[in-house]
Amino acid sequence: MTSASLPPAASPLLDHSPASLPARSYYDPTWFELEQRLLWPKTWIYAGRVAEFVAGTLNRRSIAGENLMVVCDDTGHLRAFHNTCRHRGSELCVAQTQSFNGKLIRCPYHAWAYSASGALVSTAFGTPSDDFTKADHALFPVALKVWNGFVFLCLADEAPAFEPDLGTEILNNWPMNDLVVGHVFQKRLACNWKVFWENYNECLHCPGVHPVLSQRVPIYQQGLMAPNEARSWSPSALPAPALGDGAETWTVSGKLCGPPFTRLTEQERAEAHTFVTLYPSLYLVAHADYVRAVTVIPISPEETLLRAEWLFLPDTLAQSSFDVSDVTDFATQVMKEDGEACEINQRGLKSSKFTHGRLMPEEFDVYGFQQWVLSFLPKDTEAGFK
Repeated sequence: MTSASLPPAASPLLDHSPASLPARSYYDPTWFELEQRLLWPKTWIYAGRVAEFVAGTLNRRSIAGENLMVVCDDTGHLRAFHNTCRHRGSELCVAQTQSFNGKLIRCPYHAWAYSASGALVSTAFGTPSDDFTKADHALFPVALKVWNGFVFLCLADEAPAFEPDLGTEILNNWPMNDLVVGHVFQKRLACNWKVFWENYNECLHCPGVHPVLSQRVPIYQQGLMAPNEARSWSPSALPAPALGDGAETWTVSGKLCGPPFTRLTEQERAEAHTFVTLYPSLYLVAHADYVRAVTVIPISPEETLLRAEWLFLPDTLAQSSFDVSDVTDFATQVMKEDGEACEINQRGLKSSKFTHGRLMPEEFDVYGFQQWVLSFLPKDTEAGFK
């Protein structure tokens, strides 16, 4: 989804109705394994807010089945490694979060010790022979990136450029590093992770699935994400209000939950909702008064964990009049509606008669997402699953 108040420069509509991905790509274990091996390890994956990683802690994370740990040393500096000792492969971090002295990571099995930077310091009671070199037995590093208070990990030996769809500077006017988590919602969905992303990438479902949201965002009532998707649109069209009924933001009441962020431009305030997408694990929705971060985590070919975090300024949370439910109930309803639609979609995909679908011109972002997925897989993958 995109912001809708200001007319973009050109129509994004497809000029044809392409075939969708094969139906089996949404439930076949072999296709899922290919994604886990070839897609997820080669992309930047959201691992949490910086504030989650306290100085002097080891923190477990998992990407595509890999056991990882994020190390926060005694100065608060973050590094990430595979959670395996170079001696005989024992886990180093055995709890979701565990304390250490911020300087030395000690294996719980045979007490090999590593610096917070991953260098092997000691083999404890083992006495190395002359052919053993400590420098050759450092922890296996994992690429780590901090952006706007979010921590990302990448398993690739050569991590790709970090590129949110709207660029790394899109949220510069939001006080992202100052925001704290005020509420968390998560739900397991009985659908493939791609089904959820495809739902996110179109609004043809909005009038029927999201009546309250469509009332709040008038363009959604037309099944469109932005004005330039309309057949009658022209570049000279005047901008329409992004929100209806005098609303100022995405809350149940339509009222701001706290003071608006002070550095936002007039255009950013007018757009009312700025969507930032970071495939395959995270999208952000930035409003004038808060930000929502939604994580998409594949569990199995037909199960996905959806997790949403609402981020606020501490002063907003401290207001005596602050009502967190006024904020969170609105988007929670939307996500539950999306989840139900995705589960309906997943069940229908398994029909023996349905081999693939056809996309409408308005589903240009669905098509783009599907092409993005295919770009990580062998060229003949799609043909092999039809």
